[in-house]
Amino acid sequence: MYPLKRNRRLRSSDAIRSLVQENHLSPDDFIVPLFIVEGTNIKEEISSMPDYYRMSLDNLKKEVKELYSMGLKTVLLFVKVPDNLKDNKGTEALNPKGLMQRAIVLIKETIPDMVIMTDVALDPYSSFGHDGIVDQGAIVNDATVDVLAQMALSHAQAGADFVAPSDMMDGRILAIRSLLEAENFHNTGIMSYSAKYASGFYGPFRSALDSAPGFGDKKTYQMDFHNRKEALIETEMDIEEGADIVMVKPGLAYLDIIRDLNNTIEVPIAAYQVSGEYAMLKAAAQKGWLDYNAVMYEQLISFKRAGASMIATYSAKDAVKVLG
Repeated sequence: MYPLKRNRRLRSSDAIRSLVQENHLSPDDFIVPLFIVEGTNIKEEISSMPDYYRMSLDNLKKEVKELYSMGLKTVLLFVKVPDNLKDNKGTEALNPKGLMQRAIVLIKETIPDMVIMTDVALDPYSSFGHDGIVDQGAIVNDATVDVLAQMALSHAQAGADFVAPSDMMDGRILAIRSLLEAENFHNTGIMSYSAKYASGFYGPFRSALDSAPGFGDKKTYQMDFHNRKEALIETEMDIEEGADIVMVKPGLAYLDIIRDLNNTIEVPIAAYQVSGEYAMLKAAAQKGWLDYNAVMYEQLISFKRAGASMIATYSAKDAVKVLG
């Protein structure tokens, strides 16, 4: 007796597999992180992130033109701040002529339709390397939130489309949304890092921006990776406070969290394929242990399959080339 239902019929050719494929990738799915430094004619490879670069503003201009020509229309900006501009209050973060603010203006002048998202956190600006103001060895919440709100406002004034608070301080979404509304930036969106875990996968990123904590760790504000339900609590609070998009970070080790949120909330979900995930893939490929393009594509599809609406990834340009 042969089965009436043979599931392999729908796998029997590439054309049939494509016809019934449930999840797809396109350039519209990707957010491209960019690392920006002061100077001129700088494009330096990050040693722990092969084929990824820190670049000065002149090369940033060239990069966004290339990205847009490839169909990549959204960037997420991070800046590497010189040590002499770092302090415990994030003073430089509020400088209207600061590196982040100048980068926003440059991109909008170069590609007006490029969607600009900006990192809102104090760690690149902090002499302690923490996401908040330090007082007697503790990262204080409310004073930090006040600075983050002003920082977000300065990004909006420069032309950012979305501000992306990555700090995990309590109440910062409400403070940012309230200030943006009060200053008539009604259309500036907030992409909140709502479920950002205290992860070991961030090492290459912190090397890229010289933003590793100078003491201790970030476990008093980033989430405990043992916890699952906490992610829903954090995310629902951020939505209530005014977040337009929520993010899960890291991505690959937290697909269960993305799926949980997708089953519960209605706002778009971003996944961040973080630096450690990217670096491991690149390193294994360089050793010849796996096919970089094949595994990269498989990982990116896993984010979509779990329920992510968009993916921040260092592999965006590579993925577009694979997609053809």
